[in-house]
Amino acid sequence: MARGKLQLRRIENPVQRQISFCKRRAGLLKKAKELSVLCDADIGIIVFSAHGKLYELATKGTMESLIERYRMTSSEAQSVCANVNPPQESEREISMLKQEISLLHNSMRCMFREGTSVHMTVEELYGLERHLQIWMEHIRAMKMQIMFQEIQYLKNKEGILKATNEFLREKIVEQNRFLDAATVTAQQNGHFDVVSLAAADTPNPLTMQNQFNNCFSF
Repeated sequence: MARGKLQLRRIENPVQRQISFCKRRAGLLKKAKELSVLCDADIGIIVFSAHGKLYELATKGTMESLIERYRMTSSEAQSVCANVNPPQESEREISMLKQEISLLHNSMRCMFREGTSVHMTVEELYGLERHLQIWMEHIRAMKMQIMFQEIQYLKNKEGILKATNEFLREKIVEQNRFLDAATVTAQQNGHFDVVSLAAADTPNPLTMQNQFNNCFSF
């Protein structure tokens, strides 16, 4: 039988949390050492406990040398990313955005002025068609999301109505039992005022239903 996915969450018991921290910290450091030996990798680990205690591991050299190496590598990566998008690439993107904006403006003028003063080329019409397809996909996705939300809302409302119906059914059964018991007692004692009193003191099911609906109204 396959194991289900374990949901990770914070351990509430402080004793169990400290025990788990010690065990997993030792296992993490052990795995880091094994990875360094097997793969000849430089590994640095910094761990702060919940009480602020520091635990660190540098498989080769010192932690300061690893941090300095990390800083140099990060600065080089940032410089490479800056060179990936040169000014020419940015200008090209700006030009493409301007073309798209111009296409949208022309299409809007063409639609609102019935095409009398603006004539669109075939390429512009193809571009407008692609944009319309993208917009339609976004509209369909938003519509499906709203429908799913409404379905979930109706399911929740159905559950509340079922709970209300069950609650009122139990109350009616209790009232009937009370009235039957009061009737039998009154018949045995020769008094019938108890039945009318019990009926007067018994709450109306419709009133109870309205109160219950008000408690669970959205």
